[in-house]
Amino acid sequence: MATVVLKLGNDISTDHIYPGRYMATVLPTETPQFAFADMAEFNAMLRSGAVSPGSVIVAGQNFGCGSSREQAASTLKGYDLVIVAKGFARIFLQNSANLGLRTVISPDLEASEGDELELLDDAIVNRTTGQRASVIPLPKARQAIIDAGGLIAYARQRLLA
Repeated sequence: MATVVLKLGNDISTDHIYPGRYMATVLPTETPQFAFADMAEFNAMLRSGAVSPGSVIVAGQNFGCGSSREQAASTLKGYDLVIVAKGFARIFLQNSANLGLRTVISPDLEASEGDELELLDDAIVNRTTGQRASVIPLPKARQAIIDAGGLIAYARQRLLA
């Protein structure tokens, strides 16, 4: 089970996720502190450890739109969050795969903050409401990279195999 810790709407840009004023900080070990920095309450929850690894952010269409900054994905990966959205911006989705950030496309999911979700390969079950939502699977190659923990880990596995 995973808990929804934040519900967002459509067109959440990389600047919402990782504000541009922090672009001088690029190390994946340092970027998480700036996740949703302009949402002070949620940022404080993340930084204090109040959000468990594997928790879910639910969003609408076009999550991660805007710039191609990789830090938007690395800041979320730093907290081991799962992003479930109705749709993702193309570059954000690829950056997420490259970094091993778990992303799930579910066009018909309805969930609220605090809901408990069961994430299955082909569906998401909202255990709080009893509703079931379909999942659009990622291409197998992209999913393999995410499952390996990112592109570097995936390449390392392939070279050792």
